[in-house]
Amino acid sequence: MRSSWKLGTLVGVLGLAGLVTLLAVSPPGPGAMTSSAAARAAEPPPLDARWYGAAPYVTPMYGDPPDLARVLHDTGQKTFQLAFVLAPKGGGCRPTWDGTAPVSADDAAANTIDGVRAAGGDVSVSVGGYGGTNLGQTCGTPEATAAAYQQVIDAHRLRAIDFNLEEPEIGQPGAIRNELAAAQILQRNNPGLYVSVTTVASATGTTPAGQGLLDAAKALNFVPNNYAIMPFNGFPDADSQIASLEAFHGALMTTFGWDDATAYAHEGASLMNGRSDAGEYYRQQDMQAVLDYALGRGFSRYTFWSLNRDRQCDQPDSGQTSGTCSSVPQQPWDFTKLTARFATAAPPAPAQPVAGG
Repeated sequence: MRSSWKLGTLVGVLGLAGLVTLLAVSPPGPGAMTSSAAARAAEPPPLDARWYGAAPYVTPMYGDPPDLARVLHDTGQKTFQLAFVLAPKGGGCRPTWDGTAPVSADDAAANTIDGVRAAGGDVSVSVGGYGGTNLGQTCGTPEATAAAYQQVIDAHRLRAIDFNLEEPEIGQPGAIRNELAAAQILQRNNPGLYVSVTTVASATGTTPAGQGLLDAAKALNFVPNNYAIMPFNGFPDADSQIASLEAFHGALMTTFGWDDATAYAHEGASLMNGRSDAGEYYRQQDMQAVLDYALGRGFSRYTFWSLNRDRQCDQPDSGQTSGTCSSVPQQPWDFTKLTARFATAAPPAPAQPVAGG
């Protein structure tokens, strides 16, 4: 998922670090609790799974990240997907934010998470993404890969995790098996953990490498909460996106032997708001069309890349793709309001048998 600007210099960290302050002006004495610790002690219970399926992606370390508590207040969107956890850029099997900031030493993302939870929301963390080195490529075994991701779950007390598996890792079957088997281990060791898998799209649903991912999951007997594809960059309009999602639905049925409703219930759409990397434009009405399709079919996930971009550029359309604005005319958080609608919409009623049929 994402263009070259994703790999930009980390910015905005100092602003995020200032989100959490001490409860008292004087240094805390023995047994005293900081506001961060208080937020953790009083954090709300897990949200309904549909909220985790609606979490838009946001990069908390760069890309002019918005105040997520304010976005929650303004849109009703209760969950956010923080991206991305990767292997260190210098190599190794330690989880880092964007390959640079070790999770074990992080305060910025932790403070962001505390702020969301204090406002009544929650987060998922996405591992992987486009162009980076994933832990499944460097940790060697599923067990080592799972242990690295468990550090992230423990550090941030996660109830949800997303495996964003795309180029270049998607072309490495051994690394993909490490990721999926690690996800299965995490699922087993963390009861109730919401696990999503996000992968590549094509006009036929997914690419041969994406189908290989599904086949590897089938061989492991691994069933996450859902599989989502990313029909942007090469998809000119909402109709082509919906056609890809419908084809992917067929791939889920064929691969896993699921019936129609079960396949839809394990399917998701991960979109891109505004101008894509390839120069397509996905405006509010386009994403509304995909939302209507997803709701009508009973999808369990509808999300987009990215919340950092969910605001109008100074020049509404400069003919460039930005990491901090959408390049389409809009009000702040127009696209995030669509994910909130997905989370709060009533699921479709089950089909009724035809009398006498």
